[in-house]
Amino acid sequence: MKVAALQTVSEASVAPNLERAHGLLREAAEAGAELALLPEHFALLGKKDTDKLAIAEPFAPEAGGPLQQFLRESAREFGLWLVGGSIPVATDEPDHVTNTTLVYSPEGVCVARYDKLHLFRFDNGSERHDETRTLKPGALPSGFWLPSADGHSWRVGLSICYDLRFPELYRTLGADLLLVPSAFTVPTGRAHWEVLLRARAIENQAYVLAAGQGGSHENGRETWGHSLAADPWGEVLALRETGWGVVLADCDAKHLDDVRRQLPALQHRVL
Repeated sequence: MKVAALQTVSEASVAPNLERAHGLLREAAEAGAELALLPEHFALLGKKDTDKLAIAEPFAPEAGGPLQQFLRESAREFGLWLVGGSIPVATDEPDHVTNTTLVYSPEGVCVARYDKLHLFRFDNGSERHDETRTLKPGALPSGFWLPSADGHSWRVGLSICYDLRFPELYRTLGADLLLVPSAFTVPTGRAHWEVLLRARAIENQAYVLAAGQGGSHENGRETWGHSLAADPWGEVLALRETGWGVVLADCDAKHLDDVRRQLPALQHRVL
């Protein structure tokens, strides 16, 4: 199964971001991808954290606002399993939204929702982030089954960015393919991004597909990028360091089965 991680450098207005994301989705589909993953905040990296509140939409699986319409219609147009990175979804608190991944089938049906569980806080003296100011955490892990053209039914696990630091979440997912849309900072990305992604692949004997924001943004923020795909042995199959683009990789069901058979670590768990 061919999969695609789409890397963006999102701006502080929605329309140009959706236009360029649409182009990347077309590129992924034309390259033969069955699944495409957008990064966290693909539709907007605002000039201030509260800008996301202005574009938040109520969750509506069969309708929804412009962001949900974009995802649904793009999945249908390109015949993709489309995993929408993250969008802000309205809550009962006007000053807080959920950071939400929505998954659409090639028919444009919303088949899964995941609200980011772990909220990022970081302060190194020069760069500060605190997602609790505008985000409400999710409550449950989530995933979905993807029947691929290769005849394998893939269990796909969902996560977002800072979740990557919490291996117990990925154990709970029990997935064949783990998805990590992100907007990693440069200091944390340089130190931890690739090693954590490869670790999640190795310890869960699963493919990992990570789509990041990658570059210098209109709001002055710098994101790490380095969108990549890793196999169940922890090998990096493809990587894009910075800038808009598509990372393509093949997920091989036989290789997945071989790794789990040759080194049956998942069967050896004690705790």
